[in-house]
Order: sequence, then structure tokens, then C-alpha cells
Amino acid sequence: MKTILSIGFILLTVCGLWGCKQHSPAADSGKLQVITTLFPLYDFSRQVGGNKADVSLLLPPGVEAHSFEPKPGDIIKISKGDIFIYTGPFMEPWVGDVLAGVINKKLVVIDASKGIQLTGEEGHEEEGHDEHENEHHHHGGMDPHIWVDPVLAQQIVLTIAEGFTQKDPTNKEFYLANAKSYNEKLAALDAEIRQTLGPCKNKTILYGGHFAFGYFARRYGLQYLSPYAGFAPDAEPTPRKIAEMIEKMKPWGNSYIFHEELLEPRVAKIIAESTGAKLLLLHGAHNVSREEIEKGATYLEIMRGNLERLKLGLGCQ
Repeated sequence: MKTILSIGFILLTVCGLWGCKQHSPAADSGKLQVITTLFPLYDFSRQVGGNKADVSLLLPPGVEAHSFEPKPGDIIKISKGDIFIYTGPFMEPWVGDVLAGVINKKLVVIDASKGIQLTGEEGHEEEGHDEHENEHHHHGGMDPHIWVDPVLAQQIVLTIAEGFTQKDPTNKEFYLANAKSYNEKLAALDAEIRQTLGPCKNKTILYGGHFAFGYFARRYGLQYLSPYAGFAPDAEPTPRKIAEMIEKMKPWGNSYIFHEELLEPRVAKIIAESTGAKLLLLHGAHNVSREEIEKGATYLEIMRGNLERLKLGLGCQ
């Protein structure tokens, strides 16, 4: 909190010395200047904005989203933008303090979780994960990982499009048409996932990390098993929980254990070595590596990669 407030003071000082104009950068470039916090929001915004928006991602390539803290330059960038998009207060708890220091009164702020009912630890336990202690870390007990569900992703895209039209009503039809076109692709992804995972005999995802796929699992009738206490990024499993998972997996024979992106899968490796399971990535798409950026990674590509690995890991035909 003190860091954020001090950054806000720096921003006000910088603006006082050199001036942080409240004009729209779009007036200079002809495009909306859009700042996003997470990779899915970045990709969705590019789809909606098309050639009428310059979209940037605050997260540097390869940086794990939960450990990110904005720097003074990030806050100045937000203050000079036209639109700022974040996932919601449970994913980016620092946003409230940052926005309090932003002097650009014309900045359109979009909470991508608008209109979406979030679930908490209890929701995950309903998916067959009641063996975990009910600990709430970092996310305030609420699961903010709404983008992993392609159906909820469609609502996020519509919310983003609404924000674009609020800032640039002249091009309303352009943004709404782009959102409609992209949502058709998300609907096709949803149908593909249902068709692929429907026949799977195994409905339990073995996961060796912080499980960010609660909404995905609920949408497609899956359960999960993990030594971690839910989806909280700062929770660490106890040796007892790791041992319990190893014991539960041993009778299953050859299997796969999934791990999260951009973090060393230390716990997943321990479990794999003890059970003979093979490691598979289940990419939460919070952020991407520099290599993925250079290859032009997209949300749709990441989710289809996950689907292929789930098909293998769950033994789908």
C-alpha cells in the first residue's frame, strides 16, 4: 500500500513539473491508447479495437501475473491513456490505489469482471475438492480467473466493446462488429471443447500447481485434484498434502500431472517422480513468455493447446 501511494505521489510530482496533459493520445495518433493488465485482456482488446486502437500489456513478457507490481512508469502510462482494462479487484488489488493517483479524468476504466458472478473457495469444493483447508490468500477468497471459461470470455469481450464505444462512440458499430465476430470464434472454441472432453472417461484433472481452471472445470463437468489449497497464488502445499496426493495417484498407474505456466513446477515434479506420471502444461494464459509473444501467441491458440493436452491427460478418445 505504501509503495502504491508513494508512486502516486511521484506521478503527481512529475505531472506538476512537466505536465501530464489530459488530452486524448488518440487525437495525436488517430488511435485509442489502450492499456491492459493481463494477456487475455490484451488479446481481446486487439480483436475489438482492430486498426483503431494501440493496445499494450503492462505485464512484461514472462512475468508471473500475481507477483506484478506497477512501477511509476506504468502509472504514468495509464494516466496518459484513453482506456485502462483490468480483470477486477480480486485479480489486481493494486488498481484502486493506482487509479486514485491518476489525474486523467477522461480515462475510461473497464472492470472486465462486470456482470460476472465470481465464485469462491466454496465453489471449488463443490467440484470435488473438499479435502483442502479453506484458506483465502491474495484473491480475497474469490476466484478471478474468469477468462479460462470461453463462455465467460464472451461476456468480457462485450464489456470491453462497451468501453471502446463509450470512449469512441463514432466507431461504435466497428467495435461491436469486431466483438461479435470474435465471440463467434469463442463460441466455436466452446463447442470444440465440449465435443472433445465429453467422451472422456476420466473427468479429474491432476494438477501440481495453483488451480486457475475452476470456471473451466465447472463449465465442462470436470473435477480436479491438487495438493494446493485452491487457486490462491501465494498458498504452498504442506508435505502432508503432497504425500496424500501421491498416495491417491499410485493406484491409477500411468497418468499425467498438469502444471502451470511461467513457474518452476517444483511440486508437480516431486509428484511425477514419486508416481511415474508425466508432466503436461495447462496454460492459464495470465501472461506469456517472450518467445510466445514473438511467435504471435493468441488466447485461442493457448486454449486449443490446453485442449490437446487435456485430451491426452484425461485419456479422451
